[in-house]
Amino acid sequence: MLRKAVLAAFAVGMLVHGGAAVAQAYKSEYRLSTVLNNAFPWGQAGERWANLVRERTQGRINIKQYPGASLVGGEQTREFTAIRQGVIDLAVGSTINWSPQIKQLNLFAMPFLMPDEKALDALIQGEVGKDLFKIIEKLDVVPLAWGENGFREVSNSKRAIASPADIKGLKMRVVGSPLFLDIFTALGANPTQMSWADAQTALASSAVDGQENPIAVYFASKLPGIGQKYLTLWHYINDPLIFVVNKDVWAQWTPEDREIVRQAAVQAGKENIENVRNGDAGMLKQIENAGVTVTTLTDEQRKPFIQATRAVYEKWTKNIGADLVKKAEEAVAKR
Repeated sequence: MLRKAVLAAFAVGMLVHGGAAVAQAYKSEYRLSTVLNNAFPWGQAGERWANLVRERTQGRINIKQYPGASLVGGEQTREFTAIRQGVIDLAVGSTINWSPQIKQLNLFAMPFLMPDEKALDALIQGEVGKDLFKIIEKLDVVPLAWGENGFREVSNSKRAIASPADIKGLKMRVVGSPLFLDIFTALGANPTQMSWADAQTALASSAVDGQENPIAVYFASKLPGIGQKYLTLWHYINDPLIFVVNKDVWAQWTPEDREIVRQAAVQAGKENIENVRNGDAGMLKQIENAGVTVTTLTDEQRKPFIQATRAVYEKWTKNIGADLVKKAEEAVAKR
């Protein structure tokens, strides 16, 4: 009798939507974390994912986006831990911000590993990307798709940067990863770690001289208006994004809904990458029209920067894992 009662209660607690059984245990709202809001391609990617899921599940999975890493008090490097703990249900997160918890993600911040977009594609769409997803899956987080924040370029308020000598002595805001401290220290700069919210205030007050970020972030944050009049395109690293879901949340959903969420992430990620890459040219023209000096480094000009950071590259190869770095280098060479 007890078994029948339990089964009956379970049956009553199930609703059928388009042929898929959905437990009433679904939350009324799922929390999606992004560091940037929808003024940026990153935030737009999160918004697009949430909307696609809501539409395709007829509202069964209702996702609300929380930008500014607000679910972790703006401390973006705490985001991945919060996903594992269930404080955050879903996220579109940066490999940089999650690298303190997943050392292998520092691969994408290895200085001058990826000279162009084809190099990044060779990593995230190939065996390296699959390997990294397997590592994340072991940490109770389900990775679904890749996106892109873009190549990180360098700006400052003092002078054009065309050689390592030009960056020497500059006070530079960097993200909260030790690898970034090592890179900019090796170049002779004075790096300071801080959140992006704090960075904008520091730049405006000249507490720091410069920063490094993708063009879309530089543009949408209106950095030319707070003294960042020198921008150098050096393509020293790229910043991929990963669409993920907390493992326990993933387990709550039916297989049909999981596939909907996965396919929506893949579509949002693909659109995000196209948006980032297609938008840079138009933004650069507006940036130059705003009186910014834009310096584009040639391959020859990049060589001294590569040489200056080589010891950092070798040090972090050991931290990340020599086998993974070698696989990445081979993939880039074959692109």
